[in-house]
Amino acid sequence: MTTKPDSPTPTQLTALTPHLISAPEPLSDRTFEMRFTSTPRGARLARRLTAVRLDAWGIPYDATHHDEIVLIVAELTANAVRHGHVPGRDFHLRVHAPADGCTVRVEVTDTRAELIPRRPAVPDIAGTEETGRGLLLVSRLAARWDWRPRSDGPGKTVWAEYVLPGRTAPEANGYGTDTVAERRPQPR
Repeated sequence: MTTKPDSPTPTQLTALTPHLISAPEPLSDRTFEMRFTSTPRGARLARRLTAVRLDAWGIPYDATHHDEIVLIVAELTANAVRHGHVPGRDFHLRVHAPADGCTVRVEVTDTRAELIPRRPAVPDIAGTEETGRGLLLVSRLAARWDWRPRSDGPGKTVWAEYVLPGRTAPEANGYGTDTVAERRPQPR
């Protein structure tokens, strides 16, 4: 058996590994955003990529708050696909965790303006509907949620803020109002 002269030996690899280990990065704003096809497959991919990103941000898979944030993403993206779908148009997902480590904000933007969510989310009184409970679930899991018209075209952005356990955020009860910072145009 011959070996390539360029291939590293095991001792060479061991010598290089200390350079691959780095100190944890200082806590800073973390943002994940991406466009997805407005299909069930796109919603599934958005949910899975969010789960991976949350784990990388230090919100591990086995934590309840990880599962609840992913559930919020699943509901909002499913709504964007089901109620905000315009043929040929994608939906946009943005997940943001500020440096303060108190909250995670999920925003889903679609391009359909005429179907807007009801505020507040209330269940069907008869309780016979098999669908329509997604925003009710979001309102129970999130500290605040709301929607706003999309600033750079037709459509809307539905957002939810999740307060991480053991932390408090301002106005953490009920659904909130848009602030000036929240009205900034979203990159497309």
